[in-house]
Amino acid sequence: MLPGTSPNATVLDSATRDRTRVLLLFSLFGRLRPRDTALGALVDRYDYGRFASHLMTSQDVLPVPVLDEQAAPRRLRLPHGDHGLGLASLRILVVATPRGDATLVVDCAFAGETTAGDLAAWLATTCFDRERIELDDRPLLQTLTEQLGRPLALGQNVHQVVFPGGRLQRELLSADEARKAILLNEIVYRGRMPWNPATPYDASLAPHLRNHGLTLSALGRGVCVQAGWAPHVENGLMLVAVGMVSALAVLQRTRLAAFAMMKANEQALTDSPTEIRSLISRLSAGVNELQLDLAFGVEAYVDSLLIPEMVMEAFQSSQRDALGIRDSLENSARMVERLTSVISARSAALDAELAERDERRDRTVSGLVAAATLIALPPTLLLAFFGVNGTNVDDHRSILDLRAYGTAYALAWLPFVVLVVIGYVLLRRISTRSGSLLPTSDDDAVPVPPPRPPSGSPRP
Repeated sequence: MLPGTSPNATVLDSATRDRTRVLLLFSLFGRLRPRDTALGALVDRYDYGRFASHLMTSQDVLPVPVLDEQAAPRRLRLPHGDHGLGLASLRILVVATPRGDATLVVDCAFAGETTAGDLAAWLATTCFDRERIELDDRPLLQTLTEQLGRPLALGQNVHQVVFPGGRLQRELLSADEARKAILLNEIVYRGRMPWNPATPYDASLAPHLRNHGLTLSALGRGVCVQAGWAPHVENGLMLVAVGMVSALAVLQRTRLAAFAMMKANEQALTDSPTEIRSLISRLSAGVNELQLDLAFGVEAYVDSLLIPEMVMEAFQSSQRDALGIRDSLENSARMVERLTSVISARSAALDAELAERDERRDRTVSGLVAAATLIALPPTLLLAFFGVNGTNVDDHRSILDLRAYGTAYALAWLPFVVLVVIGYVLLRRISTRSGSLLPTSDDDAVPVPPPRPPSGSPRP
């Protein structure tokens, strides 16, 4: 149980929180393949209450913690100060999916009361200046890199989950709609979108809001507010959010990889069949990886199968819509499908070209064999003639004496010369034959139908 929650939080899905809790979720570049560690499964690191049975069943699909550290709150320093919000607890985790997609989770709880304005400024700093967050007077990722022994870099995706506590929670749950809209607007948009009640309601700017009286959920693309939930529900929501951030990072990486493979296919300048086959093999392997990423890095985390509970399904559906993951997934899947078609077409073109080349080679070899046979027959006949102990062969004359043996040479070569001339003439007649390959109509002119009159006009 987290500090600042009521004793009945493990029984009910709703609870009263004394301290505001914020989860900072940062996607990380590169692959971080999970190894067998002493940290165990993510299910063992947090209390998931009644959701634990679902997670135990699906733990092979869930992200695996590769780092989990309870740090002293004073070790974390922000570039513009803490905005008057001191931390009571700090927990840093790095989790990685089975595909190696890593997410940094910074779990914070504030020591005192929090206002919407101060919280919005704190969220803005940890989002827009996240590269300058320090741990032990050094950049946060530098410290984590040394602990993990692997280089880490922040990705583009940031999501911040706010669990209000104390006075802020009571105000959000009990305030009127106008006041509630002002508070949520300031937190969800990190103070960057002032609320003007005089303007007409704009659904594109308002966060996704669900208010159940005891609980409240407001979602934006970068920040979501979850008030009144018990700790095990909060941890379940964190797990869903981690999956969404990881899925969004995979979609962006997939999109970039698809474009890179498209450029590699277009810019490949080679006439060597071996190099082309190597290119097709590399592109096919890349497409296979993209399909695995879409299946096990995105689709596995965007449905309700991991935690089939109404609370989680509602949050997952709203966050999926707020992040636009469904449309991005469909577009990325179509791009990968088109890329697969292009690779298949290129492979088919290569096979056709190789088949044509083999056919030309076979024709050339057959022609050379035929020519060699044709050329070899007359000398063979002449050698047979001169090798016979006949009366027409004089041992004292050279075989190149055409006066004595001209008739033999003519009889040996003339039939083959005539055969070559006749073959050449027949081939020329076949290649220059006039006429069309398609049969023509017997009629002199094909009747052309009259033009159709415009719709509504009388026919002649």
